[in-house]
Amino acid sequence: MEYRQIGKTDLKVSELSFGTWAIGGSWGSTDDQESLRALDYAMDNGVNFFDTADVYGDGHAEELLAKATKGKHSEIHIATKFCRAGDIYDPATYSLESVTKYAEDSLRRLGRERIDLFQIHCPPIEILRDGQVFDVLNRLKEQGKIRYYGVSVETVEEGMLCLENPDISSLQVIFNMFRQKPLEELFPKAQEKGVGILARVPLASGLLTGKFKVDSQFEEDDHRNFNRDGAAFNVGETFAGLEFSKGVELSDKLAWIEEKRGNRTRAALKWILEHDAISTVIPGFKNVKQVEDNLQALNAAPFSEEELARLEQFYVSEVRSEIRGPY
Repeated sequence: MEYRQIGKTDLKVSELSFGTWAIGGSWGSTDDQESLRALDYAMDNGVNFFDTADVYGDGHAEELLAKATKGKHSEIHIATKFCRAGDIYDPATYSLESVTKYAEDSLRRLGRERIDLFQIHCPPIEILRDGQVFDVLNRLKEQGKIRYYGVSVETVEEGMLCLENPDISSLQVIFNMFRQKPLEELFPKAQEKGVGILARVPLASGLLTGKFKVDSQFEEDDHRNFNRDGAAFNVGETFAGLEFSKGVELSDKLAWIEEKRGNRTRAALKWILEHDAISTVIPGFKNVKQVEDNLQALNAAPFSEEELARLEQFYVSEVRSEIRGPY
């Protein structure tokens, strides 16, 4: 395992880390004991960073992390997110009183005294333009409730706006072989500003594992069912904004990336890790087997210049126009 610094912070995190949305909820059935075994397996293999949010299972993911990391607070870093438990369009959601409560509730569930990285969870761009929430977060830093803060964004425009704030430590961005737009402007600017990038939805909600067929079905409480067309939240969070059957078709055209890399999952994660702007990539998981498979990406063969050019051309000619929603 290699470790990378998150921007200008003193947080050195495993280049492959894990997100906990799937073990919290909205990804179909889960098994808490298997989730805890998977967290232990990840930590035993060098993972020292996990991303979560207060709304993942209404705090359940944070509680699982508390159990898994008990006694390891100095070794294991946790990022959590806030705002989506309230009305994200109401400025009161971002007041000192509200944000303090979000932080304190997360700290209680996590069993910690301080949050390593506190992130605004995909707020509307108007909130980012207003900027008062950043003053609130600076207050929480002064109070010692949080070490650093960042923003999880839906679009490049939102990310570029955030980079105007000198106190932001990280951006969490949808980035994968199907979502290459951040490479154009956002990543170079983030590097220039010393802001870390957390790559989320790296496997396009499973499309880039190659395991789905056009007739694959998902459980009722799985966002890959109920948010398939953006009915519940931004469509980009599900299948990277691609219509499902089109996504399966496009993924199958990428079967060639598996050569010398074991499988499509490992290849897709390896491609992300080869970008210097990335601080860490945070795939989800529901069991030990998935954690183990994702970690094998670290040993996958690197991509050649020709392969990288082929993937860029594939995105431009076949994928970009198929992505729905702003990004």
